Amino acid sequence: MKKEILNIQHLTVQFGGLTAVNDVAFSIFRNEIVSLIGPNGAGKTTIFNAITGFLKRISGMIQFEGEKVSHLKPHQIAEQGIVRTFQITSLFPNLSVLDNIRTGHHMEEKETFLDAIFNTKRKKRIEEETLAKADQILKFIGLEGKREVIANNLPYGEQRLLEIGIALAARPKLLLLDEPSAGLNDTETQMMKGLIKRMRDLEITILLVEHDMKLVMGISDRILVLNFGKKIASGTPDEIRSNPEVIRAYLGERRRDVRS
Repeated sequence: MKKEILNIQHLTVQFGGLTAVNDVAFSIFRNEIVSLIGPNGAGKTTIFNAITGFLKRISGMIQFEGEKVSHLKPHQIAEQGIVRTFQITSLFPNLSVLDNIRTGHHMEEKETFLDAIFNTKRKKRIEEETLAKADQILKFIGLEGKREVIANNLPYGEQRLLEIGIALAARPKLLLLDEPSAGLNDTETQMMKGLIKRMRDLEITILLVEHDMKLVMGISDRILVLNFGKKIASGTPDEIRSNPEVIRAYLGERRRDVRS
């Protein structure tokens, strides 16, 4: 039996008189790859912001591993194991690739005052462990040969990979990817597809917002479809690509592009 990791019930988000998300409900199970699709303005990123605590003007319930999280601050939610990326790369552009990865480990690098002042053995051990974990992540995302390169000097596709590496350093249980293939060419998109599958192999559950329908159809276990803030469909890729309401609301001419 599949075990639920995220449960959302009656989620509603309003901005003034505008309802951006209207009574949305869905669940995600462990080790799934679930895609959230729909037209621009459908409410996809708003849901991401609500899940990760960046948005507090909500009603409804958000549970993670059986515990309510919608009252927590973003850093507290990240500590629970919910980590996200953004549509636009969110790197430290003037830091090296390695130091960018290390920023993702900040929750584990908890030094005491004495550690910082006296450079204790404990501090040295923590630093060594952090470097070893960072090198493992760089190898996993294919950037092990660029650990000292300044992030801003990486090609755009590799910056997207680095952003995911930073998220992995935070040890996510649920990883929210906001348009990870945006701006990538076909080769880079295939690399991203492979990386997402390998993250699932690490038992990381994925919630994905994406407009590339080939990627969505080729990688998703289930797909949720939003339109005007409402969930209009959910199902497998085969069910979604043939759903008349989804075709009318979103796929339309994209139908020729939804074969993975």
